[in-house]
Amino acid sequence: MSISIQEDDFDVASELAALRSGNSRVGAMVSFVGLVRDFSKDDTIENIFLEHYPGMTEKALGKIIHEATVRWNLLGARVIHRIGLLRPNDQIVLVATASLHRREAFASCEFIIDYLKTAAPFWKREQTGHGGQWLETRDSDIQRMEHWIKTEKST
Repeated sequence: MSISIQEDDFDVASELAALRSGNSRVGAMVSFVGLVRDFSKDDTIENIFLEHYPGMTEKALGKIIHEATVRWNLLGARVIHRIGLLRPNDQIVLVATASLHRREAFASCEFIIDYLKTAAPFWKREQTGHGGQWLETRDSDIQRMEHWIKTEKST
C-alpha cells in the first residue's frame, strides 16, 4: 500500500508495473486517473490550485486504504494525488488497486475515489476568466460516499 502527495506528474504505466511487481497472486488490477477539465458549469477553467495539510492528508489516506484493504482483501493499492498549480488535461490523481479477482479490484478502486472526492483533506481553488473560487463537495459525490457507508464487506 503506497501513498504519494506530490507536485510532479506521474507515469501511469510505471506505477501499475510497480503495483503488481513480484506478486504472482494478482489476478486483477483496476486504475483510475483523474484529469483537470477545461470547463466548469458555464465557464472555461484556466487552472486549479490544490492544497493539503501535510501529515494529516497522508494519515487520512492511509486509513481509507486500510479500510479498502480489509473490505476487499486487496493485494496492493497505490494512490498518488498531486498538489500545486495544475492546468487543463494535467493528471491530478491516480488510484490503483490489485486483488485476486476483478470484482474486488473494481469496488475498492471506486471506494477510494469516492472517499477522495468527499472526505480527503484537499482544498481545490478553480481559476476561470471571471476569477477564482474554492470548490465544495458536490451532493452527488456525498451520495456516492453514503452508499459505501451502508454497504458491508463485498464478497
